[in-house]
Amino acid sequence: MEISKAETAAVAAGQPQELMGSEVLIKALQAEGVKYIWGYPGGAVLYIYDALYKQDTIQHVLVRHEQAAVHAADGYARATGDVGVALVTSGPGLTNAVTGIATAYMDSIPMVIVAGQVPTAAIGLDAFQECDTVGITRPIVKHNFLVKDPKDLAMTIKKAFHIARSGRPGPVVVDVPKDVSFKKVGYHGYPDKVEMRSYNPVRKGHGGQIRKALQLLLTAKRPYIYTGGGVLLGNATNELRTLVDMLGYPVTNTLMGLGAYPASDRKFLGMLGMHGTIEANNAMQNCDVLLAVGARFDDRVIGNPKHFAQNERKIIHIDIDPSSISKRVKVDVPIVGDVKDVLTELISMVRESGTKRDAGALADWWKTIETWRSRDCLKYDRDNKDVIKPQYVVETLWNMTKDVEAYVCSDVGQHQMWAAQYYRFDEPRRWINSGGLGTMGVGIPYAMGIKLAKPEAEVFTITGEGSVQMCIQELSTCLQYNTPIKICSLNNRYLGMVRQWQEIEYSGRYSHSYMDALPNFVKLAEAYGHVGMLIERPQDVEPALREARKLKDRTVFMDFRTDPTENVFPMVQAGKGITEMLLGSEDL
Repeated sequence: MEISKAETAAVAAGQPQELMGSEVLIKALQAEGVKYIWGYPGGAVLYIYDALYKQDTIQHVLVRHEQAAVHAADGYARATGDVGVALVTSGPGLTNAVTGIATAYMDSIPMVIVAGQVPTAAIGLDAFQECDTVGITRPIVKHNFLVKDPKDLAMTIKKAFHIARSGRPGPVVVDVPKDVSFKKVGYHGYPDKVEMRSYNPVRKGHGGQIRKALQLLLTAKRPYIYTGGGVLLGNATNELRTLVDMLGYPVTNTLMGLGAYPASDRKFLGMLGMHGTIEANNAMQNCDVLLAVGARFDDRVIGNPKHFAQNERKIIHIDIDPSSISKRVKVDVPIVGDVKDVLTELISMVRESGTKRDAGALADWWKTIETWRSRDCLKYDRDNKDVIKPQYVVETLWNMTKDVEAYVCSDVGQHQMWAAQYYRFDEPRRWINSGGLGTMGVGIPYAMGIKLAKPEAEVFTITGEGSVQMCIQELSTCLQYNTPIKICSLNNRYLGMVRQWQEIEYSGRYSHSYMDALPNFVKLAEAYGHVGMLIERPQDVEPALREARKLKDRTVFMDFRTDPTENVFPMVQAGKGITEMLLGSEDL
């Protein structure tokens, strides 16, 4: 059902086609350039699935759970910058998708989720598999639609994609009742533009505010550049790198911003925040001018806001979303606009400015930073020959793949923090994880979505034995759709981050954080048609990774039995300031 030249000519001649609503929907998705849809069929969406069957330009991926459909579409969107698309049925199909939608919403990921609904006449009558999709998803979407007339389908899809990808990106839900899917309507072609009077996100920053920012930056004695996921979402990594290199200032990324500036560059101080480096956190607290770009000063980054506010500093904040500015921290120079556009203008102003920076003050600032950096807060027992240190697995993977096109996903927990700390990301959109919501189970679906988008790249999921079991059924999807991913499970037999908090905050009372009945992951992987490996000795880590990488056409599950007592350091406890860090077990 691809849009043909004859159809286009007919529409141009004012001869609308008579199409079912489901067919209009598929044509709209084709017009948006959609290549993949992840979904699961059910009664309310069968007309849409029938329309999918009749076309061959969009590939549908049948997941084993609707949560995974949204996660996979999310991973695809994060890796490519395109809008991810998922399709679920009504009732439990939609409620199963809620976790994935909320995950995308918290991290501002552009997505369109099409949900089936009971027929319009049955809405509100507790029909079979009915739920209030609009009401349920309202707090976790950028916008949602209930389509009651098939004539509105094309324009609704146009609006949905426009809203999802513009401004601050986010997920949009389109709820399609079953009768809207099968009713016929005259199709006049897909709209070529959309106008929404109530939605006009600002792109260009205020010139006067950018000049104020320039003046502060050029006269700073202890400058610092703090960037978040907005730099990646705004495709502004080249502009950020140009600005940092021009100024010679230190820079940090949040968990969601890793890869925006090369981790291998000396000006990069590492990730900041709850599990950030000493140098990154101390620079954040002690700078005199802070440039925040596409970041939101969240609780995991600045710790206690009162502690953060103790030191005087001037703050410049660039963000596409005005509601993110001065939300948690009062800023001095707010700049609302697209980060790419604003940074481009700022770079131009720096080049044109004749103001000379205080080289002596900057040199002193760098000396102070190097003193902090010399403490090597990410050291661990690299010489241990008895038990696998989880950091060693990540570091070994980085050493083996740093010069190839590799994408690294993670689930959520200790392994996520070790991945962020020890895999040094030099390129954007190579690190895919759930930051804002912290959703366990995303790792395998993320990797599936990325592998379809980037079939020639190596795709790794760093996970734990807890997280991986939440969507492990997607190993079946990996086999059916030939997405050969590599799974590195750092298996410490605990819900590691929970155990760490219980050790530190709850006097070692490990309440329900120990995994007593784990499956044999090697046999489980083999049962799904994949390769399983058990790795128990440090000296076997590198050979196992090397062997897994050779198996380019196979999904490989590597069960690394790691030190169950290992904790993530540095660590900032809840309620503490970001410079009040625990650096190791000696601080407990």
